[in-house]
Amino acid sequence: MYQLGDIIGISQCHRLWYGILHNGFWPPYGAPQRELQKLSSFQSSSSLILHPPPNSPQDSFLIASSTRHFHSLYHSFDNIYLDLSKQPGKCKLADSGLGWRPSGGGDTFTLDSSNIGAAHWSRAAKGFELKILSRNSGVIQLDGFDQEVCPIERPAITDSFTDRSKDFERMSKAFKIWYGINVETREHALRGWNWGKTEFTKAELAFNVQNRPAFEVPYSEIANTNLAGRNEVAVEFALPTGDAGEGAVKPGSTKNRGRKAAAGPDELVEMRFYIPGTAVKNEKAEGAEGEEEENDDDAEEQNAANLFYETLMDKAEIGDVAGDTFATFLDVLHLTPRGRFDIDMYESSFRLRGKTYDYKIQYSAIKKFFLLPKNDDTHTLIVLGLDPPLRQGQTRYPFLVMQLKLDEEISLEMNMTEDIMQSQYKDKLQPHYEEPIHQVVTKVFRGLSGKKVIMPSKDFVSHHGHHGVKCSIKANEGLLYFLDKSLMFVPKPATYIQMDNIAMVTMSRVGGAVSASRTFDITVGLKNGLGEHQFSNINREEQKSLEDFFKAKSIRIKNEMAEEASGLIAAALDNDAMGSSDEEVRPDRGSADEDESSVDEDFDASSESDVAEEFDSDHESSGGSDEEMQDAPAGDDDERPKKKTKTSQ
Repeated sequence: MYQLGDIIGISQCHRLWYGILHNGFWPPYGAPQRELQKLSSFQSSSSLILHPPPNSPQDSFLIASSTRHFHSLYHSFDNIYLDLSKQPGKCKLADSGLGWRPSGGGDTFTLDSSNIGAAHWSRAAKGFELKILSRNSGVIQLDGFDQEVCPIERPAITDSFTDRSKDFERMSKAFKIWYGINVETREHALRGWNWGKTEFTKAELAFNVQNRPAFEVPYSEIANTNLAGRNEVAVEFALPTGDAGEGAVKPGSTKNRGRKAAAGPDELVEMRFYIPGTAVKNEKAEGAEGEEEENDDDAEEQNAANLFYETLMDKAEIGDVAGDTFATFLDVLHLTPRGRFDIDMYESSFRLRGKTYDYKIQYSAIKKFFLLPKNDDTHTLIVLGLDPPLRQGQTRYPFLVMQLKLDEEISLEMNMTEDIMQSQYKDKLQPHYEEPIHQVVTKVFRGLSGKKVIMPSKDFVSHHGHHGVKCSIKANEGLLYFLDKSLMFVPKPATYIQMDNIAMVTMSRVGGAVSASRTFDITVGLKNGLGEHQFSNINREEQKSLEDFFKAKSIRIKNEMAEEASGLIAAALDNDAMGSSDEEVRPDRGSADEDESSVDEDFDASSESDVAEEFDSDHESSGGSDEEMQDAPAGDDDERPKKKTKTSQ
């Protein structure tokens, strides 16, 4: 047995009073501070079982001699996945907290020991999972632990010692000794039932079947929730942004803590809960579902689905509790999705509050920001391109289209302190606005999101002096705007086409002879076989403006209308030539029409009906047309006296 200060492999000149602070060993009294600091250079301790010196307080010796397997300054675990990351990493535990670093390199995630609230051990996708419920950082998931026997790292001081231990045993001892937390082992419900009870914990929503968790959903993964029916609540999950887009989460990154580090190509985007009956809402039973207790007189009974919805909104911070509201715009008309919404502007997101649906949208999801004046000189459109798009059931809305009046002015006072205004939003926002509402909304969105506002190109003006051209996509009418680098059709379906992706624009005339002479269609073909977009019913007066714009942008144009016009002229000339050269063709066409009218007139004159029949038979046999033409005015003369007698009466 060794005493404090005896180190195997270290010469006697380095025999020191080591107070091992990092793993909980009792520091000897009177040890020099400079000697204690030398411990930081060691990454693991020896295999000694140390005892306190004589007459030392026994309660200060945190690790007894029976703690045989717990000697390292830290414990390391390989091939561990943090929060569903694609790449594994190394997880290390120390008395100061835990850390995780991806194997391929990247930012290191650390969690202080004082921030660890509870820990659960359960079976997971890649082995066993350690779920840490932190006090301030939400839920941390570490997956990939092995319950079987596995080797631990050799101590750095001596090579004569090796040991094997289970991950759970090492983990539970580390949490108990260093953090004072018992790791709770949980068994999942495996019955496959889709009915149970929901439990709103501090950091996640749990669905329990027979008092066992079937699944848990961290609140940080919930993007939105809506009442899908009287007894149904839809929960939408947060989707990752594009791989190359702004705010994208790279594999293994811990930039956005609480979000999936890297999502797969297919993932769950929505879940619906059917919650019938009523529930009692009180302070003691917050968020209880399907219970009808009347313990307190102040308990309020309401629809269970509504109570679930309100509780989830509060827990997931989707509603007003998401932070201080910087600005609010009331009753703003939206063309896509259709309805009127109140807009609440927060520091990192904004919220749309409607009668039926509520949406919470991060500013990082805004990819495009358009300000488009309408042709009526009364309204203007604000269009936001979103990725990921809004979801309303199975419908996706990649663009948010607002319509605001040009002559409506508002007075807005920004709800933020002077320090925040100067430190974070200097030269971006103003403390007070008193302008038309469309300008205020544009400036506030631009200041909070940092997105550039895109407006119509100065190179295009329609025949009537507008920036938009009225047209249709199938049966949906709208306006097509010509921007510097793209085309934009609004409001429904909102369509965005980049100039770089356009292969050719074809102008054609489709429809009947009357409508085709006044309107035409354009078909925008995309490169690399990505399809095409057709815009129909464009006023013929806009043809020259469109041609000039596309030529200025060096876009290839194919005018099928000119080819059709030349073809029609050639066909008309051919018909005239055929009519003048072939005398038999023209009388045959005219006699057929006039024969029908002459038969009707002769049928009215009953006195000459037999003569007409004989004449028609002679005509068919002889083919003479002059006699038939002379018969028609004779019939007219027979009817004229009748008309005179009527007028005289």
